[in-house]
Amino acid sequence: MILLKTELKNLLKQVKIPLTPQRRDLIIKAFEFAEKAHQGQKRKSGEDYLSHCIATATILASIGMGSKTIAAGLLHDVPEDTPITLGEIKKEFGEDIHNLVEGITKLGKIKLKETKEEYLIENLRKMFLAMAADIRVVIIKLADRLHNMRTLEFNPPEKRPRIARETMEIYVPLADRLGIGEIKAELEDLSFKFIDPKNYKMVKKLRDDYYKEGEKFNNQAIRELEKEIRSRKIKIAKIYGRAKNLRSLFLKLEKREMDIGRIYDLIAIRIIVPTVSDCYEVLGITHKVYRPMVGRIKDYISLPKPNGYQSIHTTIFGPEGRIMEVQIRTQKMHDEAEFGIASHWIYSENKKRDWKNYFRSKETYSENEVTWIKQLREWQNEIGRDNKAFLEGLKIDFFKNRIFAITPKGDVIDLPEEATPVDFAYEIHSEVGDSITGAKADGKMVTLDYKIKNGQMIEVMTSKDKKIPNRKWLEFVKTSNARAHIRKQLKRSDEII
Repeated sequence: MILLKTELKNLLKQVKIPLTPQRRDLIIKAFEFAEKAHQGQKRKSGEDYLSHCIATATILASIGMGSKTIAAGLLHDVPEDTPITLGEIKKEFGEDIHNLVEGITKLGKIKLKETKEEYLIENLRKMFLAMAADIRVVIIKLADRLHNMRTLEFNPPEKRPRIARETMEIYVPLADRLGIGEIKAELEDLSFKFIDPKNYKMVKKLRDDYYKEGEKFNNQAIRELEKEIRSRKIKIAKIYGRAKNLRSLFLKLEKREMDIGRIYDLIAIRIIVPTVSDCYEVLGITHKVYRPMVGRIKDYISLPKPNGYQSIHTTIFGPEGRIMEVQIRTQKMHDEAEFGIASHWIYSENKKRDWKNYFRSKETYSENEVTWIKQLREWQNEIGRDNKAFLEGLKIDFFKNRIFAITPKGDVIDLPEEATPVDFAYEIHSEVGDSITGAKADGKMVTLDYKIKNGQMIEVMTSKDKKIPNRKWLEFVKTSNARAHIRKQLKRSDEII
């Protein structure tokens, strides 16, 4: 009993939003309710089942979620694994927490089983519909999966690769698209460990040996940069070194013939400062102290990644010519990079939110980050119950890596890899897509089936006389949005004829 109380204290310490007496009481009440409900239940590890609920809630607290979400994290398995009903939870905790727990319960057990494709599709549909209704449901699900992955070794050996594979294919892309870098990286590495244990061990040893060897250079660079930055009267919120996560390191090694010496961001120094102007000043200071590598400066502050990530990255020749990356960002950018959309609660926890109108609310701190969720909901409404189209669209639009392309006016268009100018045009507007006649990439004419590269400026040429898309476009377009509009217009033109 004393241990559980200690865990409750530790949970409360992790809460990032101001912990008012009302919020504190809610979390304690949910803890005690879950403790009583799960009494006597054990996990495969032999631990009390409540330990999983506490771990899920602690993850939610650590990424900045509110007290209701933390309470729902504590309660998320109660209706499924105990005699207590959702109705009792509603009576005890109110409608909002009831809806969150119900959302988690409705998601069911998502499993990747090749022989049950319809089952997979339906569960994915439930998950995304739950996301469109309330993003907190999906964030709880991510926290739940993260703790289950941390304890995956307690599952039977034959089950581990399947659970790891579904984590890599469903939950890692989810965390990435929500911008929750901290959870995404850990889920990715835990999945990698069980999917490909041989390469996991190899890459881990490579990274650890390289990092240990270069630690003194890293520490020296931190000391020298910190001294120079402070001498310019710039406050440093934090400066520290970090090693690249194992899965992304392995993917880079594969592209570079497994030569770790060609991985320039294996060791990175992260500098967190108060303002955007400080970020650019620190970039100049860094280049004064250490020579930058030509062509290796990336400004994600002025041009954020599609998931909202912002930071300045520069590769330098550090002490004794050691190549390392420096990442410069504000505290808010750092919180958003680590916690993604969850960081919203840290910055606007005092604002009352209407969750039914969440995605239409002007209070949304970064509408671009959740645009794809709105599009997904609208798209599902359009395709109705066509499961084949649903799965096809998921494979193309969701599970593929994303790129961004820029309009001549500077707007960023979020696209899947291998997207074409036709996809780009339809993302701007259906009429632009229907009437496209040509395109330029970075000022040079390209074909309409050209595969857009990340960060390219795309200019579209259209004709007022052209209103019907070309049927051949269906052979190369990559987005379900473009494909749906092309088919719609072709069908309409066939009906007119």
